Amino acid sequence: MRTKSGTLPVEVRLGLRKLGSDIRRARLARRIPMALLADRVQVSRLTLGKVERGAPTVAVGTYATVLWALGMGSRLRDLADPETDKVGRDLEEDRLPTRAFTPTLATRSPATRRTNRSEES
Repeated sequence: MRTKSGTLPVEVRLGLRKLGSDIRRARLARRIPMALLADRVQVSRLTLGKVERGAPTVAVGTYATVLWALGMGSRLRDLADPETDKVGRDLEEDRLPTRAFTPTLATRSPATRRTNRSEES
């Protein structure tokens, strides 16, 4: 699925560009030719070039596999770790419900359903 980069938030676009640039620097620091890394990851050089430019149209799995091939895959495990999610921890302290949903007619109590029917009459 193609994504127009203009529809992404600026912070996301900048983050992807930095990730791509960091991946390129890591590849060059390891002196791995682009063709060899592309072969290891089983993508074309064109796709690897898109990764290194931070293209939002490349699958997240491709980014993850490139990081793994560079020996940096373990960082993905902690990317959204609840232990480092301050906002999530703060919200958890407020004892929010485990699910958020809008009640439908079927999930309302029988008393509420009777009240709604009498209002409609």
